[in-house]
Amino acid sequence: MKWLILFHVLGATIWVGGHLILSLGFLPQALRHRDISIILNFEKYFERIGLPALLVQAITGVSMALIYVPFSAWGSLETSHHVYLWIKLGLLIATLALGIHARLFIIPRLTTEKLSLLALHIILVTMLGVALVITGMSFRFTYI
Repeated sequence: MKWLILFHVLGATIWVGGHLILSLGFLPQALRHRDISIILNFEKYFERIGLPALLVQAITGVSMALIYVPFSAWGSLETSHHVYLWIKLGLLIATLALGIHARLFIIPRLTTEKLSLLALHIILVTMLGVALVITGMSFRFTYI
């Protein structure tokens, strides 16, 4: 269990930390200068570690969820752990949907005019990441 938590937290550190850096550091500069290359350059390097970190989080998260909530009980909202599980799954699905939408429909056609749409995606993914961390902490520190 300790290794699952360690890898899960490391994945969260990379994923959420990278998006906080993007949102608070690079995005304001790109918007101020109307320069899409700032975002594209960040993404080019971040994707190499960010996407594997998100995958590690998903795998370790499901593994830990199975410890707290047996798979046969995933359809229930019986305890707070059941509720946190569904919140985390919903946040993950929303994150993936925004990421896929950005990757397939925004980034390939990105122009300075569409920068604000990408900015909205970046901010939403960052907020979802922070919400995942908060929910994960709640999951971990709630007793059955």
